[in-house]
Amino acid sequence: MTKPKVHVRKGDTVLVIRGKDAGKKGKVLEVQPAKSRVVVEGVNKVKRHTRPTRRISQGGIMEKEAPIHSSNVMLFCTKCNKPTRVGKKILEDGKKVRQCKKCGEVLS
Repeated sequence: MTKPKVHVRKGDTVLVIRGKDAGKKGKVLEVQPAKSRVVVEGVNKVKRHTRPTRRISQGGIMEKEAPIHSSNVMLFCTKCNKPTRVGKKILEDGKKVRQCKKCGEVLS
């Protein structure tokens, strides 16, 4: 069985293209490649009822980000300011990098 791949990485800026939060931009906080899901900052907020613990002295209703499917997000290029697909490029020194399909900018 092959290892599942996700087209975005932790720290990338993405645009949500499907679902209740479509059109929102955010930073990827966590990637779950086995489930093909990503957690995006400020997107898909859910409420959790938590009881007080040693770590959380005040219990109550907490809001946190829940994972969304990676097919519902698109990488956002900060240079051309547009959502884009990810292309692969091999530099002269043999290093593989990701690049914006629209403007050709090398993505970190």
